[in-house]
Amino acid sequence: MVDIFTIIFQIFWMVLIFSSFAPLFKNFSIHSAREAIIRQIEQKRKSRVITLIHRQESFSFFGFGIRKFIDIEDSEEVLRAIKMTPDDMPIDFIIHTPGGLVLAAEQIANALRKHKGKVTVFVPHYAMSGGTLIALAADEIVMDENAVLGPVDPQLGQYPAASILSVVEKKNINDIDDQTLILADIAQKAMKQMKEYVTELLKEKYPDKAEKLAEDLVSGKWTHDYPITVEKARELGIKISTDMPKEIYALMSLYKNPNSGRPSVNYVPINYKED
Repeated sequence: MVDIFTIIFQIFWMVLIFSSFAPLFKNFSIHSAREAIIRQIEQKRKSRVITLIHRQESFSFFGFGIRKFIDIEDSEEVLRAIKMTPDDMPIDFIIHTPGGLVLAAEQIANALRKHKGKVTVFVPHYAMSGGTLIALAADEIVMDENAVLGPVDPQLGQYPAASILSVVEKKNINDIDDQTLILADIAQKAMKQMKEYVTELLKEKYPDKAEKLAEDLVSGKWTHDYPITVEKARELGIKISTDMPKEIYALMSLYKNPNSGRPSVNYVPINYKED
């Protein structure tokens, strides 16, 4: 007769093994579901779909979630995807990001701008800072009615370049230490470079207002997290469509943040607004 403790021990190890592999099966299932929707969009729109979606990673370090931003690895992957796309094939770029490294964002924006086929950037929720830079490179920007873009003013560490210059201008140069003067010099160059870049990015689509748009977005007249809504973007002169395909909402639902205890938002997931 089998010892009851042996049975319990075997069950314990079976549960432990299953729980270890369950996340892998779940991730595989989610990845497959994402790919299925991406293929659905591609077949419907005859396009190459590229996503740049930053959520909190499930991996945590000392209990703190690791958040993703636009980095060089992202730009390498996007450039690789564009290289694999025929010149005349449209690109649908789905972006959800708080921003990130300027160099990486500019590389992606440059590659999208050079693509000969139509480039559409979809913003289902937000594309701040470097994400806005990428959106500006598109032939068409499509946003949800409640989605937002953001200013692209340069940041030096934790300080906006425009604010560094503003403080220095208000002080006597003899009262300013060398480190602050060096920061101000870098800030001035960063502002000049970004204005020139955004102007160049916009001049084909907005030949009469590219410089004014660049000034609005780069000058630091707003805080870096200022939400540029659809209405505000149109007021600035940026052409925005709100014709967001429903498949993109379905895709975004597969990029939920990992659960960490009780969810903050609860609702019955029934679409009461069926088309």
